[in-house]
Amino acid sequence: MPANILSGKMIADEIKSEVAAEAASLRDQHGIVPCLVAVRVGEDPASSVYVSSKVKTAGELGLRSEQIHVDADITETELADIVSGLNTRDDVDGILVQLPLPKHINERRVLELVDPAKDVDGFHPVNAGRLMQGHDTLVPCTPAGVIEILKRSNIEIAGKNAVVVGRSNIVGKPMAMLLLHENATVTICHSRTRDLPAVTRQADILVAAIGRAGFVRAEHIGAGATVIDVGINNVSDKDLARELFSADDLEKRFAAIDKRGFTLVGDVNQREAMERAGAFTPVPGGVGLLTVAMLMKNTVKAAKMRRGFFNAAAN
Repeated sequence: MPANILSGKMIADEIKSEVAAEAASLRDQHGIVPCLVAVRVGEDPASSVYVSSKVKTAGELGLRSEQIHVDADITETELADIVSGLNTRDDVDGILVQLPLPKHINERRVLELVDPAKDVDGFHPVNAGRLMQGHDTLVPCTPAGVIEILKRSNIEIAGKNAVVVGRSNIVGKPMAMLLLHENATVTICHSRTRDLPAVTRQADILVAAIGRAGFVRAEHIGAGATVIDVGINNVSDKDLARELFSADDLEKRFAAIDKRGFTLVGDVNQREAMERAGAFTPVPGGVGLLTVAMLMKNTVKAAKMRRGFFNAAAN
């Protein structure tokens, strides 16, 4: 029996509706319109698309948004001054510095300049520390979205074996912490894990976040496991696409390659996962759709926390 596909779109739409209702309540009861400011450096096409999507979604949900776009040759000091200025603006609730930054700019230094109270990406070391200690805080959007998918799909987390493949600060590590806080027993795997398939097959919940197209195959998946594919990779090779997708999906994948030069794929071999897993998030259409929704949720949360009336028990 093929795996149950977990729809990222349906869950993202639910979260956006909730965010819109919260934003309307803040506006009507307190005269507050949560504000997100996105800082984009240079002309990276993907960054342009991502920022435009975030700004557009904010407007649709009743949030105010601004985009600050600067040339790629901006100095690190000049960019730091922009971030520092946004920190001092009381009308700004969320600050997003779109990555990647040009190579001459130290990303870590710039991200650490963001006021933790406005760090809606959840990347600041202060928020990472709060997450590790189990305090309520602003959490990285993608792993937070994974938890929403699991909970809203009625997939039990407490007491389950969860395996995270990948140890990045953006996804892998916070993902492990969030699963641990939900009372899963968590294992983190990486490039030096010995006999990776033997470890991942023990997972009731398997999260793939390593950035390698189709890396997780049937041998990595225990029968009936829930497989969450966080990866987003571009594949232009039709032979590789043929390995990753079933026959009924290949036509649209080939059409995408012919039209755009690539098709989006995850870190999991979708064809094999569909035959082995109990539930599965596809790419596209899965976790990626939750990231923007959770960014909007974090912006409203930041607006409430900064003003001292965030109710942790209700959120």
